[in-house]
This record gives sequence, C-alpha cells and structure tokens, in this order.
Amino acid sequence: MKKNLHERTIALAALFQSATLVRDVADRGHYVDPDIETSIHSLFMMNAPDIETIYGGVSCLHTGLNSLITQFSGNGTRDMELTRYVVTLFYLERKLNSKPKLMQILSDGLDAATAQAEYFSETHPNVIAGLADIYKKTVSTLTPKIMVSGEPTILNNPDNANLIRALLLAGIRAAVLWRQAGGSRWKLLLQRKALLGEARRLYDIHE
Repeated sequence: MKKNLHERTIALAALFQSATLVRDVADRGHYVDPDIETSIHSLFMMNAPDIETIYGGVSCLHTGLNSLITQFSGNGTRDMELTRYVVTLFYLERKLNSKPKLMQILSDGLDAATAQAEYFSETHPNVIAGLADIYKKTVSTLTPKIMVSGEPTILNNPDNANLIRALLLAGIRAAVLWRQAGGSRWKLLLQRKALLGEARRLYDIHE
C-alpha cells in the first residue's frame, strides 16, 4: 500500500508538471528547460524498472510536486485552469485506453519518435513535431478536446503548438502510470490527504 501510494504520488506529480508546463509555454512561449526535458523524456522510457527511473529521479519532478501541493492544500491558491487540464487528461487517458486502434497508433508513433530522438535529441524541434503529430492522431480525436488558454500570438506559433501537444502527451503518459500504480478517480478523492502528505515528504527530501 505504501509503495503504491508512493508511485501514485510520483505519477500525479508528473501529471501536474506536464500541465504546469503547458500553461507556462502558452503564457510565455517556447523554451526548453530541465522540467520540459524530464516530461518529454518520459515518453521514451517504456521499459524502465520503476517509475522514478522514468523521470530521472524524484528531484526532477520538483515543479510538479510543488503544483500538486499547492492545488491540494486548499489554502485558496488553487489554479482552476491547471485543475481543468489535469482532470481532462485523466478522462482522455481512460478513453484512449479503451480504443485499441488508437493505442496501436500511439505505440507505433512512439517507436518512430524514439528512433528519431536517437538521431537528433529528445527535445529537437523535429522530434517535438513528431510527438505533436502523434497527439493529433490519437488524443486529439477524442472528446472533450483540451482547450489551452494563453497568448494568441504564442499559441499560433507552430513550435509552441507542437511543444504544448508533446507536453499534453507526456501528461497522458503520467495518467497511464497513475492507473498502473492502482490510481483511480475514487483514490484521487479518498486519498487526497495521503497523497498530499507523500508529496510534501518527497518535496522536502529532494528540495
């Protein structure tokens, strides 16, 4: 139980990190930093021995843990836009998981992106564009669509749009890991206090 709570907290932090980065890119424009590298890297780690390895260690999820703690603390600082992204990603992951054809397209696309990343790099514009295309062919075909808010001039930039879609795909990956660790809608509600406590513990250890 403790191990599963630990894994679920990491997956949830990873989901919050992706959602936070989507918001930041939409507001400020294209950039690549260690947080983005961590989220994108998770899309290429399909055979990792544990969830921490997927993200390069808990310390790489500092931003996600901080967002999770802020959203779960109930101190009046909740970001409703961030909550909307997270809730919708959870919902879309469940729908995607029920569509075998889309899951196959996703799997094949990630295999191709992995080969491309080995030639370029995981955050090279060509690789990000490829990940964005996978998102458009799979998650974007489902409803409800995630409507990203931000500066119109930023959102209309193709590089920014690609990065946002790639980060949303990373959010779907985190939602998959949450489910695989035994996460569910009910656990998100009933274990809120426990998840918050574990997130605080991890944040303090790796600060």
